[in-house]
Parts: sequence; C-alpha cells; structure tokens
Amino acid sequence: MSTGPDNELQNDSSSAQEAPKPAIEPIHLPTLEEIRGQDIWNNCAVRSVVSGVMGGGLGLFMGLFLGALDNPIMQHEMTGRQQLVYQAKQMGRRSWSSCKAFAVMGFVFSAAECAVEKARAKHDITNTVVAGCVTGGTMSARGLDEPEKSIILSWQSNLDQISSTPPRRAFVIARTDRESHEIVVDLSSNTILSDKVYDGHGYPIQNFGEQLDASKLALSYAPFIASIEKRGLKLEEVVCMTFTIGWFGEEKSRRVVRVMCYYLDGTVNFYMRPIEGITVTVDLDEMKIVGYRDRVMVPVPKGDGTNYRESMQHEPSDSRRKVTEGIQSDGPSFTLDGNIVRYCLIISLAELFVPYMDLTEEWYYRTFFDADEYGFGLCAVPLVSLRDCPENAVFMDGYFTSQDGTPGRIPNVLCVFEKKGGDILWRHTEMGIPGEMTTEVRPAVNLVVRMVSTVGNYDYIVDWEFKQTGVIKITVGMTGLLEVRRSVYTHKDQIQEEVYGTMLAENTVGAHHDHFLIFNLDLDVDGDDNSFVKTNLQKSRVTGNNSPRKSYWTVSSETAKTKSDARVRLGSGPAELLVVNPNKKTKVGNYVGYRLIPGSVTSPLISDDDYAQIRGAFTKYNVWVTPYNKSEKWAGGLYTDQSRGDDNLATWSLRNRDIENKDIVLWYTLGFHHVPCQEDFPLMPTISESFELRPANFFDHNPLLKVRPSKEITSPANFSLSR
Repeated sequence: MSTGPDNELQNDSSSAQEAPKPAIEPIHLPTLEEIRGQDIWNNCAVRSVVSGVMGGGLGLFMGLFLGALDNPIMQHEMTGRQQLVYQAKQMGRRSWSSCKAFAVMGFVFSAAECAVEKARAKHDITNTVVAGCVTGGTMSARGLDEPEKSIILSWQSNLDQISSTPPRRAFVIARTDRESHEIVVDLSSNTILSDKVYDGHGYPIQNFGEQLDASKLALSYAPFIASIEKRGLKLEEVVCMTFTIGWFGEEKSRRVVRVMCYYLDGTVNFYMRPIEGITVTVDLDEMKIVGYRDRVMVPVPKGDGTNYRESMQHEPSDSRRKVTEGIQSDGPSFTLDGNIVRYCLIISLAELFVPYMDLTEEWYYRTFFDADEYGFGLCAVPLVSLRDCPENAVFMDGYFTSQDGTPGRIPNVLCVFEKKGGDILWRHTEMGIPGEMTTEVRPAVNLVVRMVSTVGNYDYIVDWEFKQTGVIKITVGMTGLLEVRRSVYTHKDQIQEEVYGTMLAENTVGAHHDHFLIFNLDLDVDGDDNSFVKTNLQKSRVTGNNSPRKSYWTVSSETAKTKSDARVRLGSGPAELLVVNPNKKTKVGNYVGYRLIPGSVTSPLISDDDYAQIRGAFTKYNVWVTPYNKSEKWAGGLYTDQSRGDDNLATWSLRNRDIENKDIVLWYTLGFHHVPCQEDFPLMPTISESFELRPANFFDHNPLLKVRPSKEITSPANFSLSR
C-alpha cells in the first residue's frame, strides 16, 4: 500500500513520463513588486501627470514640425539669416503653444478615464488591488479581516457620535511560485496593507477552478483513456472528482490531489458507480499529472435503481398525501432591512471532519476536512421554494469572492421563516380550584434561518432556530449520496474478509465513516468578560436521622481557570455546562448565563496516533474553551490541506492561557458515526442531530407570559383514522 503522494510518485513516475502530457498554460500571479507598480499606476494623480507630460512632449514635437513648415509672407525680401531666425521663433512659439494644449488635454482625458475606471471598480476591490490575477489563478479569499472586537463594540455603542465606520479589510491567500501569500487588502483605499509568505505546513483551501481543471486532466490523459477502454467503458460517460490526500507522516509534500472517476451511462447518481482501481495524481501548482496507477480491474456496479430524479421514478407517487401549506395571514413577525434580520445571531461552523474507515489503497487517505479543504460556505447551493423552505419563507442571496478576485453570487442561498409545527411553548391546566378548570396554552413559533451546503456527495442542511424562550437551537441534517465501493460479492454470506462497510446492493458496499462538526460559539453573555462553569450533579448519602430518605443529589460548581480545565468529554457523568458573566447578577444574586445543551454524545474511535486523528485532534473532547483570538477561527487551522496537526484547536489549547473572567469562545463538536444501511441506498433520507444554547438565569422570570395565543384555524387533516 502506498503511504503517501511521494511514494506514489516514485512508484509510478515511469508511467507518468512515458505518456504524452496535455499542454497546460502556466498560471502566473503577480509579484509584490508588480502589484505595487500597478498600484502606483492606478493612482489617478500619478497617471494624469504622466499623461500630461507625455501629451506635452507630443505637443512640443508637433509645434517644432509645424513651425519648420511656416514660411513668412515677405520671404523673398528676407536674407537667409533673417529667415532662419524667423523660423526658429515660429517653432518656439508653436511648440510652446502645442505643448501646453496637448499637456492639458492629456491630463484632463487621463483624469476622466481614471475616474470612470475607479467608479467601475468600486465593487471589484480585490480584483483591482491584486492586479494581474487571471481566471483560474490560485486565490483563496478567506473573507473580511475583522477589526478587533474592542473597535467593533466601541463603534456599536457610539453610533450617534461616530460618523465613520470601522476599517473594512479583506484577507486573501494567493498561491504563486509554490508559495502561499497572506495578503491584507484595505477595501476603502484599494491598497495592500501587508503581504506575508506562509512558511508552515499545509496548503490553502482549493478553489473550484483548480478542482475542475484537475478533474479534466484525466479525461485527456492517454494511459487513463486506455484504462477506460480496457474496461469496456465509454469515455464520454465518465466524470471525475478531486480528493485531498491528507498527511501520513511524509517529511516533504507537494500540493497534489488524487482524481477518482465515476460512470454515468443512464443515471445521474454516479457516486453509486465508482470506477475502482485507477488513481490519477495531479500537482495543483503545476496543474499537470505527476502520478498514475491502474492497480486492479473491478467491474463498475450496475446503475439499475440508482436514479433518484422524480421523472425517472416508474411507480406513481403517493396521491393520498394532501398538500400542506404554511400561510401567515398577518405576515411574518420578523423584519428585513436590506440583508439585516432584526432577530438573529450567527454562530459559525469551524470545521467538518469526515474520516472514512476503508483501508484499501484508493480509500485510506479519505479523511476529509470539508470546511477548510473544500469550503463549506463556498459549497452552499440555491434553495428551492416550497421544497427546501416553506411557503412563508423569505429568501436572501449570498456573495463570495471567486478564484480570480471577482464577486460571485449564489441566489436564494438563505431562507428565513417562522416555523409553527404544533409544538407547545408553554401550557397548564389547573383543576385544583373547586368548581373551576383553567387552561392556558401558547403555541411555539420559532424563527428559522436555513442553508444547504453540498460538499461532493453529501448535502448538509443547517438550521439556526431562534425560539421565543431565548433558546438558540442549531440542527444539522445530512442527506445526499453515500460514498460506495465496488465489491465482488452479491450477498453478505459470501463475505470472508473485512470489507470496511455494509453490503447495500449487489456488488456495492457503503463505507463506514464519521462526521464531526465543530462550532465556534462566541457568546459574550451580557458583556465580553465571561467564565466557563461546570456544574456537577453528585449523589449524596443522608446521614443521621434527619430524613427517612437514604440519598439525594446535590450540585457543585467549578469555574475553569485555564483552557486545560475546560476540556470536557461528555458522558462521563451528569453535568451542566454554562457560560456566565461573573460581573453581572440577577436581582436575587445568580450570575447571568447560558447553558450548552448537547445532543447525542459522539467521540472518535480511531487512535490518537493515527495521522487522521492527529490532524483532527479537536474531536478528542466534545467541549473546549479558549480565550478570544480573531486568528483562531478554524478548528483545523488556516492551512488544513495536508496539515500536520501543529496548528489546530488542540495545539492552541496546550498554551493553557487564562480563561476566567475573560473574553472566551466555546467550541462544541456534534458528531455522527455512520454505519450505512440499505435504506441509505441509492439516496439517504435525512438524519439530524442538534444542540441548544439555553438561558440560565439570564432573565429575571419567564419572559413568555405576555405571548399572545394564536388564532383558531381549522384545516383538513393530511391523514385519516380507522378503527
């Protein structure tokens, strides 16, 4: 088995060298000197002066030429010396006049042209500043370079007195000459503030252009074409995808991906039809094939029954199910001001770690970090009205920076709606008063913000749900398509060795794998300075004769002082986890706070010394707490592709900084162990997990007493009852 890209390159170099390679035009990104030179030329004043000087020079020569052609009226009465003096004076007058005229024209026209260009480029800041970056160039715009939190809070608290906004800057990673440049761009002045070359391990996030270009290389590569023909497959029915290769102890590495291919031939569900045994390795920096291996011939699984499109379903749909509608006759309770929702809080997904458990040569390296190798947000897709979101939803577009620096748009990438699904907000029926029965019920109406990100074969549905109780609930639903492997077996009873998965259909095995989603929760409970408190529920024995009871449970609280105190493995005992403000108390003396209500507890099952787990060590604990640091956003590090675990949440925690009464960040990992079953084939029904952030002494009393009951509306049921 190959242990990494370098070994594969060594083993298969002869194959890669003998075959003709497609001509790939090299990608050139500008050097810092070129960018600065372009910045100087983009300065309107500099350009206008230069144009004026050039115009003046042209006018000077024009004047000299015309003056030389100018003959005096009394030429026949003048001596040769007098004619020469006259022409010299005329040349001087005309050249000076032309010089001034052309200089003014050059200055004015250049200034006007520059002003027009600046106006057009106002919404294309990154492309203007990082000049010369071409389509397909290796750029990874990581978003805004956020101001320090203190600046933001000061600005927010003094909006009436401050007219200027905080500085707006972008953070860009540009890859050129096998180096990663970290560039900070001032969006107000269109200037580069800094350009630092990264010298650590790992590579930046891949952009879509690179993935597409790398996938195409295989389809024009002679050895690959021969392998497809040898299998009796049609090249036009082959589609290819890129896979990151991870890290398995190599001292040196190249920025490469492996290309794996699939077969269509009558189905859009190509993930169910992998072409096993062929591996193509592509160097992304050079954009060329550097390794090729055709290890074994395995027939492609059948396509029968794999197509999930509605038009391809031969059995009629269930007509008994009536259409359900969600209509708010009085309109929604939230308001939109442009792209601002007057209701919600954003909590960020810091990484999505998906290690597969298949150890075969084409699979062992599939240990994906979907957020920072591929881009979870960049993989967001448009939502479908009435299917992804209910009828009362309001849609919002999303914008991102494409690989050439130009803005891109994803329509309907978010939907916002109020959900009234029959849940009860609160209720009570009182029958203790003689002769009376009092019932009060309030239905729950929650605000939901939804997005869907399709990362390869998986679709992740992320709901941020904001409840009237002050609870914030985050739910992640997983659906889409499994990664499957072709097997020689048609029945489970035939299997004699480890196949690393579940037999789903004839010759088709669904691989065991995990999903770990870690969230960055910067709560700032009633202010910046917070503390993390673990409240343990402990059994106590009754002593003496104070009570006929033998035991009870009591509560003891521990406030974490350093990061090592705040690493929590859930499931070891009953406990409540709180973030409190130790500087704010309620009227009766409790610290105001919020509780973390975890979902089901999932922990990694692979060993700590496994290379995949070294990189994904942030999954070792379910909860971490760190002091706020704006550079510590991504749990797997900024350069996750082929990272070595030396710059992630686990290594940050080793610094053991103080966290008591500090500006802190809570990290929570939501996990799934996925053992595929036949119901997941050929397309998975959605499975979901969630967690909540719940007020704990944040309010002085229940804030929901004044919630109005809803109107009584009678609607036909979507089902019938029979006895």
